[in-house]
Amino acid sequence: MKYKRSLLKLSGEALMGKNGFGLHSTRLQQYAEEVKKVVDMGGQVAIVIGGGNIFRGFSKIGEDKKINRIEGDYMGMLATVINGIAFQAYLENIGICTYLQTAIRMDQIAEPFRKDRAIHHLEKGRVVIFVAGLGNPYFTTDTAAVLRAIEIKADVLLKGTRVDGIYTNDPEKDKYAKKFKNISFDMVYKMGIKVMDQTAFILGNENNLPIIIFDINKKGNFKKVISGEEIGTLVFKKQR
Repeated sequence: MKYKRSLLKLSGEALMGKNGFGLHSTRLQQYAEEVKKVVDMGGQVAIVIGGGNIFRGFSKIGEDKKINRIEGDYMGMLATVINGIAFQAYLENIGICTYLQTAIRMDQIAEPFRKDRAIHHLEKGRVVIFVAGLGNPYFTTDTAAVLRAIEIKADVLLKGTRVDGIYTNDPEKDKYAKKFKNISFDMVYKMGIKVMDQTAFILGNENNLPIIIFDINKKGNFKKVISGEEIGTLVFKKQR
């Protein structure tokens, strides 16, 4: 395999399936089976899940002036914990030993985040799900995913989406949009690409962490990416 240790970023919305809210059992089962394929081939997998299927933090503030940015972000962090518990259950159900690590202490539910402990789990063939973001408001789960990937010395960060890469325009709205096979972090900044937030891209660039945007909903894609097949779009640090 090309990438021995990976961090998979899943959005909360990805877990909704065709539902408008919450969790979809078919989608959870599908993603669990995708992870199992990689674990069975010897890959080390860490996961960060968003919480937008339950609560999207600051985007809701405009709808309810009583909830400020900080409170909204903490609510979003707790949503990621719910998603993490659900995904852990699906992974365990198909025989994958899985640990939750949280940035906010809740000892009855998950271990507190410790990078050495997380690396130990990964080396033992266990999946680690990081929840509660970074434990601080004003940071997205994209940024949390990049930082956790750097901390555990992941070979790559994979962002699973419903689109098969980065395009010149939204391919769901523009049929003439062209897909990038690969693109530098510098070009991502210049083009204002928003498939991840800018802070996440900056961290990835500064730490030379390759990021691959790919379609997680197509069966077998996760394993193909780990194996080195050119799936999705690779975002890389341009050597000067």
